[in-house]
Amino acid sequence: MSFAKSLAVATLTVALAAPALAQQMPQGGPPSAQDQVAQLGELIELEAGQEQELVALLTDSQERIQSLQADAQSVQMQLQQSIGHDYDEAAIRQDAERLGELTGEMTAESVLMQSRLQATLTQAQRDELERQVQERQEQMRQMQQQMQQQQQPAQ
Repeated sequence: MSFAKSLAVATLTVALAAPALAQQMPQGGPPSAQDQVAQLGELIELEAGQEQELVALLTDSQERIQSLQADAQSVQMQLQQSIGHDYDEAAIRQDAERLGELTGEMTAESVLMQSRLQATLTQAQRDELERQVQERQEQMRQMQQQMQQQQQPAQ
């Protein structure tokens, strides 16, 4: 499986869990790592050891990403406060560079998390997950086509 395809499958793995979790989760707040792993377990059969490993992996990665997001929000606020007639170009550029670094770190952490998730699954599980992702993509494509057809005026 190519890296891009593997990345897409991993990304969609977490995305597939979102609709069902949104119905189950209380208002305000992302699903927990345990909830995400439980949803993944509904899509593909996970062994107990895999569940524990995935929960630990997701928890650790989510904590790092949340910390980076908090830092990025702080830098964004600093940048907003820099707007004005008495601006400091050097400070703005320094904050913008830091924001870029934080964004890069968040991206790297996300890709690493997805890669680690893939490495935890067996080939059969990855194949099944990819099959389900393709099936869901096809369903989404069909729904989009139906919506477009419904929006077109009658001739």
